[in-house]
Amino acid sequence: MSAEVERIRIPGLDREISRIGLGTWAMGGWMWGGSDEADAVASVERAFEMGINLVDTAPVYGFGRAEEIVGHALRRIGHRQELVIATKVGLEWNARGEIRRNSRPERIRQEVEESLRRLGVDVIDLYQVHWPDPSTPVESTAETLLRLREEGKIRAIGVSNYSVAQMERWRQAAPLHTAQPPYNLFEREAEREILPYCREHGVATLTYGVLARGLLTGKFTAGTTFPEGDLRRQDPKFQGERFRHYLEAVDRLRPLAERHGRSLAQLAARWALQQPGVQVSLWGVRRPAQVEEVAGVWGWSLDAGELAEIERILAESIPEPVGPEFMAPPEA
Repeated sequence: MSAEVERIRIPGLDREISRIGLGTWAMGGWMWGGSDEADAVASVERAFEMGINLVDTAPVYGFGRAEEIVGHALRRIGHRQELVIATKVGLEWNARGEIRRNSRPERIRQEVEESLRRLGVDVIDLYQVHWPDPSTPVESTAETLLRLREEGKIRAIGVSNYSVAQMERWRQAAPLHTAQPPYNLFEREAEREILPYCREHGVATLTYGVLARGLLTGKFTAGTTFPEGDLRRQDPKFQGERFRHYLEAVDRLRPLAERHGRSLAQLAARWALQQPGVQVSLWGVRRPAQVEEVAGVWGWSLDAGELAEIERILAESIPEPVGPEFMAPPEA
């Protein structure tokens, strides 16, 4: 499975990017049961070798650790001009690890300098507001990022977890090149408004959570448990009867993947990339073997009958689907 990497051009950047981007939340260890730094750095290196040139990170992933890991990998790779580094802004934390939203101009100014230092770069290719901050006007945040772009600290401007109304306000004050909503086979709220809006207004999407926090890898069973502090202990999809419904869907989807000689994870990513309005899906990893699997996403497609079969399986297996709302940090 050595098909050519699919690439796409997005607004605000002068380079094509791979349609699968490397997600680094798990590399930070926080809410994922820890991680091994050597494995994480090797994962970024292996992704680059395979032609994956988009790396998405954030300060809050491990409270700076994920950005530092990406920076370490960048120094080892030594091909900065070929890589596109996306990071985020607008979440702060205290010594107890409590998170809150903060997109005030002075906070953004502080964060961008810290991210540039941790990443070891002079400019951030794509700078995204991680979550909307209701205590700060959207226009104020947008204008601050526009000024950072004019100063040469960032190249493209994006938002994550924003509503259509918030994106519309943003676009009155500054360019908006990308949006990053959650989106996968099991979490499809973005289809209602976000993806159509982005298609209509030329905003590229970098969707996150393509494997639904591991559910779509097929590696879990009804007896799977998660350690204290693991994000999935809070996810209603991993609880009780609902967990069994999602596992039933996984079992029924697996033969469709096998029909193509692919893994369930590869099927999930292929499905996402075929959906209208999806330019890029982010694939979260912490070990090189997880990067290797991306090679099986390229070079094939699901036909109309198979897409309809997937819809039927989901409708029959999951009577009460739930989204990723539990992940939203406190608004104040």
